[in-house]
Amino acid sequence: QVQLVESGGGLVQAGGSLRLSCAASGRTFSSYHMGWFRQAPGKEREFVAAISRSGVATYYADSVKGRLTISRDNAKNTVYLQMNSLKPEATAVYYCAASSRWSVTSLDEYGYWGQGTQVTVSS
Repeated sequence: QVQLVESGGGLVQAGGSLRLSCAASGRTFSSYHMGWFRQAPGKEREFVAAISRSGVATYYADSVKGRLTISRDNAKNTVYLQMNSLKPEATAVYYCAASSRWSVTSLDEYGYWGQGTQVTVSS
């Protein structure tokens, strides 16, 4: 099992940057593929980015390519989401999640979720 805690959210102006962190408990963090998802008010939760166990492979939603970067530090049991050139439509609660399968975009394949961190981008 793994427990996930996100941090780093906040209020930022359009064009600004934020780095989200997701700290995992337990000694098996490196055995999980990790993903970031977001949920805007009134909308369904959607995939943002994923990273493989080793960090070699990454995958992004088309809407965020070039502006967001996912990375991980297995020694620190932490996955990151660097967000640059933020737009107001990025306003959402951001969740990290862990999966034992490289299913990337499928919410159902992620068995562990954090509580989320709010990101608000003002125009």
